Amino acid sequence: MTAGKATHGEPPAGSRPKLAVWKFSSCDGCQLSLLDCEDELLEVAEAIEIAYFLEATRAVVEGPYDLSLVEGSITTPDELERIHQVREASHRVVTIGACATAGGIQALRNFTDVEEYMSVVYAHPSFISTLDTATPVSDHVEVDFELRGCPINKIQLLEVISAHLNERRPEVPGHSVCTECKLRLNVCVMVASGTPCLGPVTHAGCGALCPTFSRGCYGCFGPMETPNTESLEASMEALGLGDPDIVRMFRTYNAWAPAFRDHSRLVELRMSEPAASPTGREDPA
Repeated sequence: MTAGKATHGEPPAGSRPKLAVWKFSSCDGCQLSLLDCEDELLEVAEAIEIAYFLEATRAVVEGPYDLSLVEGSITTPDELERIHQVREASHRVVTIGACATAGGIQALRNFTDVEEYMSVVYAHPSFISTLDTATPVSDHVEVDFELRGCPINKIQLLEVISAHLNERRPEVPGHSVCTECKLRLNVCVMVASGTPCLGPVTHAGCGALCPTFSRGCYGCFGPMETPNTESLEASMEALGLGDPDIVRMFRTYNAWAPAFRDHSRLVELRMSEPAASPTGREDPA
């Protein structure tokens, strides 16, 4: 990475603001969302100089950068060092996608023993250089804005870039997927068909994609601003889900997001407690 330093107070001088897009541990899906903008991307390219974006071009313009979009979680010692270099070279840093904002699917390692898994998966575990945890970028450096999703919503991404160009806060809704269902006149899948759904606690952004096709929400956009996970758990239990099922519901793309992580741990802790007998005493098992 060739990058100069940037102060956080003033953007680097230049004819057009410089945009950099960085990849860490991820599937590239959120970067592809930017490429999927197509016609809109041409307009973005007229307003911003795309200085670093290896998914789209090999051309590299040296920093500092006005805006850095970061995809992926921090999972290796090399990435831990590199994210600090990105922060130092950037006026603003925006993390995009579940991996960068919540650790992603790879954060499932955080609930278990990484050394044990490496010994099972790899013939020579000593060749693997990895951290014990996969964590969001904000755990390591200052982040100016987090754009959630797996993958992100391209319209929301364009709003983030536009907000940067106009020196304002991005207008990204913080309500739940349930609101999107209402806007699409969807019948609630939990009420109508007893389908487990994370929509009530999940951040909007997908347009209620899964409920629109009579499937429960999987929580791709992570927790909404005020997620009532306890209430949702009670609804899940009423539908017949047991504790292991509830833990699995919360441990997918955003398993390490604090609201989902903390509640799944509470349920897991309850599972490990001795069962009580009908008399109120612990079963001797």
